Amino acid sequence: MGDKHRVRFEPVGIEIEVDEEQTVLRQASEQGLMLMHGCKEGQCAACKSFVLDGDDIELDRYSTFALPDYEKEEGFTLLCRAHVYEDVTIELLNFDEEMIRSGLPIVNAVAEVVSIGKVTHDLRHLVLKLIEPSEITFFPGQYMDIKVPGTEVTRSFSMASTNGRELEFVIKVYPDGVFSSFLDGQLTTGDRLELTGPFGVFTLRDAPDRDLIFVGGGAGLAPILGLLRSMAERGIDRKAVFYYGARTAKDLCFVSEIEALKEKLPGFRFVPALSEPAEGESWDGEVGFITDVLKRYEADLSGAHAYLCGPPPMVEAAMPLLASLGTPEKHIYYDKFTTTGGED
Repeated sequence: MGDKHRVRFEPVGIEIEVDEEQTVLRQASEQGLMLMHGCKEGQCAACKSFVLDGDDIELDRYSTFALPDYEKEEGFTLLCRAHVYEDVTIELLNFDEEMIRSGLPIVNAVAEVVSIGKVTHDLRHLVLKLIEPSEITFFPGQYMDIKVPGTEVTRSFSMASTNGRELEFVIKVYPDGVFSSFLDGQLTTGDRLELTGPFGVFTLRDAPDRDLIFVGGGAGLAPILGLLRSMAERGIDRKAVFYYGARTAKDLCFVSEIEALKEKLPGFRFVPALSEPAEGESWDGEVGFITDVLKRYEADLSGAHAYLCGPPPMVEAAMPLLASLGTPEKHIYYDKFTTTGGED
């Protein structure tokens, strides 16, 4: 390990020690701080912050879409890519102070494959049973990093489960994807996988007087399903609606379970929509991009909290729409499924 330096986060006044060989975000996570972040790959900009003091900071490879050169020159940085070589003070631009202090330290775990199900042509339902430790604590909506056996490659996948003994994932497979190829071609029941986590801040905020708007697409179903399951288990009766976009009816999954949640969530509605219904397909539901459907259904969301999860184009289209419908920016929470090496 390298030398350690002090990192102070403002305006919350929290200080941690960060090893030169670790990123600021990773060290914060290991110490139980839930800083705002998304992809951890320097692509989504969720962890963008401003350096108030100190300049000996180096960044691992990142996308200039997340941090343009002019912003870097002005003093902005990405916590998921930043290594510090002196004491620094960093201003958090997007944060929830209560959530920062409620974080859970990340752990390394080993889990055994219980089942692998093909729920659509490109989505797989992976269920793992924890072996060591036998249970972990996480907040519904968070994700884990899963290591591809025989490599140092990891991929991040959101959990659809609510307890820390058996973990469920809904994973999109990509042609020639590193994890996708392993998942579809080699992984089998009884195999063991190494995991690290939990990560992510896509978790339900405690605001009983606020309605909930969930917008998802593709594998973005997983964390939203986890949140809905958790609400049902905990008896949270907030008014909620889940807008889920798919291409064709064959791309829909978990529909029966989601519809059944209405029994425990009396204020819940599920609105699936197809953007490209197949010819001859029996479908009497909504048609169009999910953001267009949302716009048709909603007029005033000023009193709502919104949770978005799915492909970047969907998230990027939904954010300004929600803002135009009155949702405060600070109450729009998102998980943008960026790709690394051709897969989520």
